[in-house]
Amino acid sequence: MDHEDMSLSLLLGNASLRAASFIVTIYGDVVEPRGGAIWVGNLIETCAEVGISETLVRTAASRLVSAGQLIGERQGRRSYYRLTEVAQTDFAAAARLLFGTADQPVWRFVYLGGPAFEADARALEQAGYTRLGSRLSIGARPLPPLSAGAVTFNAEVAGTPSGLKELANEHWNLTSYDTAYREFLERYGKFSEALEGGATLSPIEHLAARLLLVHEYRMIVLHDPRLPATALPDDWPHAEVRRLFARLYVRLSKKADDFIARRFLTEDGPLPAETAATRHRLDGLLAIM
Repeated sequence: MDHEDMSLSLLLGNASLRAASFIVTIYGDVVEPRGGAIWVGNLIETCAEVGISETLVRTAASRLVSAGQLIGERQGRRSYYRLTEVAQTDFAAAARLLFGTADQPVWRFVYLGGPAFEADARALEQAGYTRLGSRLSIGARPLPPLSAGAVTFNAEVAGTPSGLKELANEHWNLTSYDTAYREFLERYGKFSEALEGGATLSPIEHLAARLLLVHEYRMIVLHDPRLPATALPDDWPHAEVRRLFARLYVRLSKKADDFIARRFLTEDGPLPAETAATRHRLDGLLAIM
């Protein structure tokens, strides 16, 4: 096994990738900051690098169309897929979390009133809130859209940090996020060490590695309740994970973006290597390093 195989295999060894979810990562990392519709052949080529077959790519793309995230288009014999307007809005919000400055957490209680309270409770749970009772939730992340029956109270903490930590530990499964972050540190730390030790990657492997990096990071951080530091264990690993993510993303980006410009096609021609949006992402990450 050569150095290229060794370094990328560090990321693929324990990866469990679903085609639709990985395609979402491709659109979030490659397409959303550049716009346009990309050729399905680019999806197939990129997914093949991480072991996802052409059949799975085509099936997943069709399902994403049915789910309202992609729009399929044809130009001659080629099929292209672009993000819907709703998906563009969602992807831009996720990008601000992954590449920008995190919002300051604000404690909120939400009373779940009205007939749609169960739907509101599910939306809040997906946004990192937890239920204290059948009609009361608490959390610190920005609120998702809720029905007219929901009533929100901003809260200020009065009490000891130990009490706040006890509250968080009782009502959120922090252990699962801690484990996920530390597994990320171990796997991508070894990958970083391999690169530092002289391991090399081909251009498409630079893109594949960056996509895997983004994919695994977003799968954790988008579900993390992102509680204030005073509510978390003293050795909470997210800050270290974020710095590692920033370092590797920046390191991989030049060759990954050059590959995108050479290979990724829209209906109007190649995607650009960089845009104002991609430069803004890199600037945000450089500020973290």
